[in-house]
Amino acid sequence: MNPAEMTQAAPSLLALFWAGVIAFSIFVYVVLDGFDLGVGMLFGTTRDRDLRDEMMGAISPFWDGNETWLVVVGASLFAAFPAVYAIFLPAFYLPVLLLLIGLIFRGVAFEFRGRGGPSSIWSTGFWLGSGVVAFVQGAAVGAMILGVDVRNGQFAGGPFDWLRPLPVLTGIGLMFGYGLLGAGWLILKSPTRLRDWAYQRAPFLAIGMAVSLLLASLLTAIQAHGVMTRLVERPWAAGFFVVGLIALGGVLRGIARRRDAQPFAFTILFFLAAFGFLAAAFWPYMIPYSVTVASAAAPDKSLSFLFWGAGVVALPVVLIYSVVIHAVFRGKLQISGH
Repeated sequence: MNPAEMTQAAPSLLALFWAGVIAFSIFVYVVLDGFDLGVGMLFGTTRDRDLRDEMMGAISPFWDGNETWLVVVGASLFAAFPAVYAIFLPAFYLPVLLLLIGLIFRGVAFEFRGRGGPSSIWSTGFWLGSGVVAFVQGAAVGAMILGVDVRNGQFAGGPFDWLRPLPVLTGIGLMFGYGLLGAGWLILKSPTRLRDWAYQRAPFLAIGMAVSLLLASLLTAIQAHGVMTRLVERPWAAGFFVVGLIALGGVLRGIARRRDAQPFAFTILFFLAAFGFLAAAFWPYMIPYSVTVASAAAPDKSLSFLFWGAGVVALPVVLIYSVVIHAVFRGKLQISGH
């Protein structure tokens, strides 16, 4: 099958199902782990011990469960789309390595700080690990927008191909975005002066995110011709841009009127619009602009086996766990320090 035929081939229903599972899991991960990564970065902007303890208390019931969705994404990609896994890892070896180091260092810092370790070292590890994880995730998105060099089904680029101006901008943009999610979460959950502290920082984070993404969009229009071609062919994708603007307005309005639930809810809507915009730009590719959903999918027999195991049993368990943990700890938290 030549590349043109591979692009036009329709994916099977099972391939579409697993592509949908991965897309859903990425979005849930971005929202759930995004807010606790954002809180982690905000943690580094104050030395107030009481505020820091309240921040840790605001995310302590959720942070490790939120990262479960990253495991779901990785496992689903490995089993359902092995071709994507085989290309993605060599292309993003350094960002993935930094991601894992950041997550491990962040998790260790979280636990050791709570057990009376040297606070300055573990506190630094917590916010620094959060920032590294957020940056490399955003940089990977920017690198995907520019396209991945694939020849004969293998990555043919260099280890630093992902480190270019556009990926750096998207990395910074995601740091601001996660920071805004974190500030929205603290506003939503905190009944104390931490809420007012987060309200003061939320406008700066929203503006920083908007400016970063505006600059990234300009670079995309100049450098990423594949994305621009698809967006011209799909004018309905402009609807996601409009929804994103409405969501950003909702965030700023919620901050101005001090409506505690509104900044977090509209930030989620902003991320949903950005996610839809990227999906419209990338479809039908899983590795832009060389590997489609149809060409990357494992055989239907393997996908069917995976469906009855992971799809019917494991995925609902993870989903139910996430729903239950957020339902149990809903509302304003009674924070007593970590």
